[in-house]
Amino acid sequence: MKDLQRAPKDEGSEKHGSHRAPCRLRVNNIFVRVGLAETLSTYVMMVFGLGSVAQVVTGQGAFGEYLSINLGFGLGVAMGVHIGGRISGAHMNAAVSFTMCLFGRLSWKMLPLYILTQFIGSFLAAGTVYTLYYDAIYHYCEGNFTVTGPKATAGIFSTYPAHYLSLHAGFLDQVLGTAMLLLCLMALLDQKNQPASSGGEPIAVGLLVLLVGISLGSNSGYAINPTRDLGPRIFTAIAGWGQEVFRAGKGWWWVPVVAPLVGGVIGAAIYKVFVELHHPPSHNQRELVEQEEAAPLKQKSICTEVCV
Repeated sequence: MKDLQRAPKDEGSEKHGSHRAPCRLRVNNIFVRVGLAETLSTYVMMVFGLGSVAQVVTGQGAFGEYLSINLGFGLGVAMGVHIGGRISGAHMNAAVSFTMCLFGRLSWKMLPLYILTQFIGSFLAAGTVYTLYYDAIYHYCEGNFTVTGPKATAGIFSTYPAHYLSLHAGFLDQVLGTAMLLLCLMALLDQKNQPASSGGEPIAVGLLVLLVGISLGSNSGYAINPTRDLGPRIFTAIAGWGQEVFRAGKGWWWVPVVAPLVGGVIGAAIYKVFVELHHPPSHNQRELVEQEEAAPLKQKSICTEVCV
């Protein structure tokens, strides 16, 4: 197995003692590396997620149902973690980044970078799905891009509350959904408890998002992510749906931006108070090193190794 992993040697280079020159495109700056990884992981997650919504809506049930959307976002998150997990931690969610900063797992100076790159990734993903499904969307709504109504299509890109949902109930919905996300994510990271197995973190986090969707998603589409919702919403405002994307649902747009930040902190705090604070201290230095090397999304991320 080790032989298979070795790069093939150039006999000519070996004979003359020359070495292959390093790639000129390689970036060493930690901020740039983290930004690129977080942008790409968010973009991939959102393309798969929004694409699954577009397919279900425009196909009118012929190409999937609500479960397809949950699977699309869950597996999209798993792929995103594979892409950026060792570089940025693949947060792909401003509520996660904010909570990690508050609990000392990410430097505050990195927060603007994470939020900006997550926003860019989400915005570009919305543009990609819009371009790919433009003909399908146009055919479905007959060219009338509406935010509400029987042929509404703005919900492909951002979340909107169900007709029966009040603002305060919607706020609670987003707080609870994000709290459950961060509570369980903290457990998956906790090396003194029952964490995700090494290498299995992406699928574990993806299944967690899937679980939130199939249990807490019907009220308002379980945004549980400020950058996931705001980036595509701004895109739709520019692309033809207009300012109604901010007025619909009694001004709903700010709820999936603010409530997840509150919910994420609450969920992480609950786990810390009920479980993490009561772990016995580790006196064995080797055990501490092993735990630090094994922790996903935090210690494995080059960002936190260098920037915290």
